[in-house]
Amino acid sequence: MIFKHTLKKTNYASSLRDKFCRFDGRQNKHEHHKSLLFIYTMKVIKQFVWKILNVLGIGGTVHLHLQSGLKDDGWFVSFKKKQAVDKNNQPLPWYTYSFIKFLEPRLNKNLNVFEYGCGNSTRWYAQLTQKVTSVEHNKTWFDKIKGQLPDNASVLFKTLKDGESYERAVAQNNMLYHLIVVDGRKRNKSVKQSIEWLTNDGVLILDNSERDAYQESFDLLKAKGFKHISFWGMLPIVAHNSCSTIFYRPGNCLDI
Repeated sequence: MIFKHTLKKTNYASSLRDKFCRFDGRQNKHEHHKSLLFIYTMKVIKQFVWKILNVLGIGGTVHLHLQSGLKDDGWFVSFKKKQAVDKNNQPLPWYTYSFIKFLEPRLNKNLNVFEYGCGNSTRWYAQLTQKVTSVEHNKTWFDKIKGQLPDNASVLFKTLKDGESYERAVAQNNMLYHLIVVDGRKRNKSVKQSIEWLTNDGVLILDNSERDAYQESFDLLKAKGFKHISFWGMLPIVAHNSCSTIFYRPGNCLDI
């Protein structure tokens, strides 16, 4: 009798377990169907929204904000702040993004830099090189940037009305530079003055080099044995394309 009673209880428990498993299976299947329905519904809604945005002509703009190279580069942040900064609000030079990506990994703490024109680029170079010296012609801008610079960066003030003092500023410290950046005023004259103040392995950067007025500098540097690479594309703050060009000779300090 005891055996029969135990067997009866076992059969009853097994029956309950089977019913629960069938119920649990139906419930899981129902939840799975609900999940698939939700995914499908969201996909339809997403397609509908994008169709509306494209009809309105703003689909591309929205997509650039959500996911794009411009977002990764920080262009929208720079456009909003009207400053050359990256997506983390850190300083950038006002060069094309393609050139920034080419130049940055080649810089090191053994390099001395001279710039015509100061700004966020001065702060950027100071983080990546040994020393930066800039020259600026605008007194208001000079006063603003001077107070933002670290110990390894300095800026000279030279008025454009004082003869050739601006373009000759590269000679003031009586030292040679590995990298000279021409991104200010009197660019052709600045390029001409800069050549003799480059180290033997030095390189020169001419920004906004797409301008016809700078062909004179291209011709001069070519005659002096320099090759060049031009980097076209968008740059911080503005929405148009520009060009940054680097001039170099064999055995240069950037291993180009």
